Amino acid sequence: MTRWLLAIYLSVTFSQAGEELRKFAGCRLVETEWADGDSFPVKFSDGKQQTIRLYGADCIEMHVNGNDSNARRLRDQRRYFGIADILIAKSQGETAKLETTKLLSQPFTVYTSFADGRGDSRFERIYGFVETSDGKNLAAELVSKGLARAFGVVHQLPDGTSGTEWREHLADIELTAARAGRGAWAMTDWEKLPDFRKQAREENSELETAKGTKQAVENKPVDINHASRDELMTLPQIGEKKALSIIEARPYKDIQDLLRAKDIGRSVLGKITPYIVITPP
Repeated sequence: MTRWLLAIYLSVTFSQAGEELRKFAGCRLVETEWADGDSFPVKFSDGKQQTIRLYGADCIEMHVNGNDSNARRLRDQRRYFGIADILIAKSQGETAKLETTKLLSQPFTVYTSFADGRGDSRFERIYGFVETSDGKNLAAELVSKGLARAFGVVHQLPDGTSGTEWREHLADIELTAARAGRGAWAMTDWEKLPDFRKQAREENSELETAKGTKQAVENKPVDINHASRDELMTLPQIGEKKALSIIEARPYKDIQDLLRAKDIGRSVLGKITPYIVITPP
């Protein structure tokens, strides 16, 4: 195996670093309407079915009808890629799904520790790495083709490569895809991209400020070890990036453990403490 393949070979994050990945060969994709490029149902060789959420890659949303959360994510993703037309951005999400379907047309291998990968609490998902039938990392392939951004929860790779190193490698792959104008990057308006991203930062900051009193309430605390991304985002000053950092650093034994999560300092910890509870993982 080449050094490059070893560098992107599959894996996991800081939080669940103590949870070992298990290897499942002979998996098959279960094609469904609701699946997308980075989240899809898989049938294991024993017939059991799980929905896998890829580590490290984030495809553009394609299922937004009637879902405000997904619509906001699509808007943020459009701005990240510097795409002016939100429907054109959405079409790239549909392209990503088609590419995933093609890459997983033959039996593939899943690596997972069964860590909770829910974004929305209504749906059950587990984080995992997928190796295609020809030995490619699906997340890296999608990022390389410009059909996903290097974003989200990561994990130490099966070969021992740290989650931090793998995240940086995915960022390098993304930069190469952007430079080559692949996938969604072919739609990028480079002159407007800085303004698009600035708008996203300002709106996210404004929302976090507005949520100072928050949707979370003290008599119904959020369980930090088990809450979904969307549930974590009801906490004061917790946007998507911080929510993913919290998920990535799981499990926690006590409140102070949260300081291990990236971007969670003592100021943020003090604001969310009245609204959280920690139960055993």
